[in-house]
Amino acid sequence: MRKAYCIVILCFFIIGAFAQNVATINGKAITNKEFMWFYKKNHVGNAAVSAQDLETYLNQYINFKLKVLDAKEMGLDTDTAYIAEIKNYESALEAQKRTSKTSQAHVMIMNEYRDAALMFNVSEIKVWNKAKDDQEQIEKEWIDTLRKKYSVKINQNEIKKLAKL
Repeated sequence: MRKAYCIVILCFFIIGAFAQNVATINGKAITNKEFMWFYKKNHVGNAAVSAQDLETYLNQYINFKLKVLDAKEMGLDTDTAYIAEIKNYESALEAQKRTSKTSQAHVMIMNEYRDAALMFNVSEIKVWNKAKDDQEQIEKEWIDTLRKKYSVKINQNEIKKLAKL
C-alpha cells in the first residue's frame, strides 16, 4: 500500500512539475512564468488571448530559443566582444536604476538581452552573410549576362585624361 501511495505522489509531483512548464527544449524547461513574461512584454493590452494565439507565439519563441541554443553550441557566448556587449548593457541597465540587480525583472531583461544578442550573431553567420554572398553572386551573374547581351566600350584615352585632372 505504501509503495502505491508513493507512486501516486510521484505522479502528482511529475505532473505538477510539468504543468509549470509550457515546453522543454533539449531537456531545458520553458516555464510558464518565463513564457508569459515575454508574451505580455510583446503583446500589450488586456484583451483575452486564445490558446491558438499562445501556441503560435510559443512556436516563435521556441524557434528563437533553438537559435540561441545553436549559438551557444557554436561557442558564440564565449566570444570576448559578446561578453563585453553584455557587460556594457548590464551597466547601462543598472545606471537607469529601474530594477535592482536581484529583481526578477532584471534577471528576465538580462536573459532576454543575452539571448537576443546570441540569436542576432548566429543569424548573421547562418543566414544573413550567406544571403549576402548569394546576392553578390546572383548580381555578378546578372551583370555578366548584361555585358554579354549589350555592347560596352570604354574609352581608355578619356579615362587617362580624367586621371590627370
